[in-house]
Amino acid sequence: MTYLFEIFQSTWALRSLATAGIIGVTCGILGTFIVLRNMSLIGDALSHAILPGIFIAYILIGFSTIGFFIGSVVAGLFTAILITWIQQKVNTKNDAAIGIVFTAMFSVGVIGISSLNHKQGTHIDLKDFLFGNVLGISNEDLVLSLIVMLYVVGTIILFYRYFFITTFQPTIAVTMGIPANKVHYLMMLVLSFTVVVALRAVGVILVVAMLVTPAASALLLSDRLKSVIILSGLIGLLSSILGFVVAIYFDTTPGPAIVLVATFIYLSAMFFSPSKGIFFKWWLSFREQSRILEEDIIKYLIRNKNKAHTISSISTEMDRPIQTIKNSLAQMQKKGVILKNQIKLTPNGELKSDDLVRAHRLWESYQVKNMGLEKQQVHDDAERLEHHMTDDFISELDENLGFPQKDPHGSPIPKHTVGTNLFQVPLNSAYVILKEQLNDKVEAFLWESGLSPLETIKLVMRNKGSAQILKKDGKPVLIPSHIAKKVLVESLDGTV
Repeated sequence: MTYLFEIFQSTWALRSLATAGIIGVTCGILGTFIVLRNMSLIGDALSHAILPGIFIAYILIGFSTIGFFIGSVVAGLFTAILITWIQQKVNTKNDAAIGIVFTAMFSVGVIGISSLNHKQGTHIDLKDFLFGNVLGISNEDLVLSLIVMLYVVGTIILFYRYFFITTFQPTIAVTMGIPANKVHYLMMLVLSFTVVVALRAVGVILVVAMLVTPAASALLLSDRLKSVIILSGLIGLLSSILGFVVAIYFDTTPGPAIVLVATFIYLSAMFFSPSKGIFFKWWLSFREQSRILEEDIIKYLIRNKNKAHTISSISTEMDRPIQTIKNSLAQMQKKGVILKNQIKLTPNGELKSDDLVRAHRLWESYQVKNMGLEKQQVHDDAERLEHHMTDDFISELDENLGFPQKDPHGSPIPKHTVGTNLFQVPLNSAYVILKEQLNDKVEAFLWESGLSPLETIKLVMRNKGSAQILKKDGKPVLIPSHIAKKVLVESLDGTV
């Protein structure tokens, strides 16, 4: 740490660090659109194709940062236009056109720069352009990088709507009169500027990594474009700073170190992203499989309620490993689904079993009544889908079927264990409105009608179109039938 502290007392180190950070932000922000527009290969092509521009600029101007910048941008734009022309005018596939043009331009540049080095008094280190040399950053490079960053950010802010719609809905953009081709060439121009300033930090071979990797990481962390742009810029900045520090500490080349740090961040996002990460998906899948196994055990216990059960017997009957059954039973005990001193369902567990049976038999009824299947054909599908039906879906299924009492096999269909819907209850009996309703629409209607959770009510009238209730204070409330069929209530002894 003392060594690093001493290094960063130097002007050259601070200048290099600042330039690396600016380039990281620029590449990260622009890279979002490059990735979303499937232009990663074009970014790679432009980074290789600018070498002829450096060669020609040296011949015309000499060793000059501004000269190299102008020559590189011209070469990049020429490459972009040539690639687009071949793609549109010649019967050549897009990726083939890119490969042909950028390899030819890269070859011309390598040959040209190599020929210069054979002349006495002339030396341009090709390695610096291929792999970058952030430690050799000059004040001109720093200022140029800052100007390009401001240009890139300003362009994206100014033309954000155009970039957005041409990225996601190019056909609609054309119908709206937005010149998609001009937007494309503007993106090419901005990309050319960015690639050129990034050369000094990471080189032509690795610049595409700084355009793609931070953006790919950000897309794993968010789905909102503005958030992705900000995250990508921050990841690019973090990658550049940490990569530079790592390079100094281990005395290695900064460009590859910066790219490796960016790659490490991407791998971290790939595994641990809260919504798209591999670990998150595995955890969700594990929880889902655990839930399904618990529900299968509940069904097994309810079907064999008169038997004495052991972990070994359940494992054998269900053809699952003993340890898996043991772990699942332990979780079910914590949830209060089975008793702690024996493998037997609690009242709560029996209610859950009723919900599963209800879902299973309602889906069998739907398949027979609405899909025209025979009752012998419906069991396996219902066995699979019963684990994935939501309460809302089951309630709508029940309503669609007309609240059947039995399934196609003649078995009774259990009522909803959370509560009975208001449309089904007998007239002139006391009921209480449950806290948990089927959806937000029902809760909103009850609130607007002045009906509070746990309020006692009495159903006094019911027809096809509506139901009328009396509140505890005697005030009547008329409820449409489609809402009444979804209002969950629970029976009380006595009268209102």
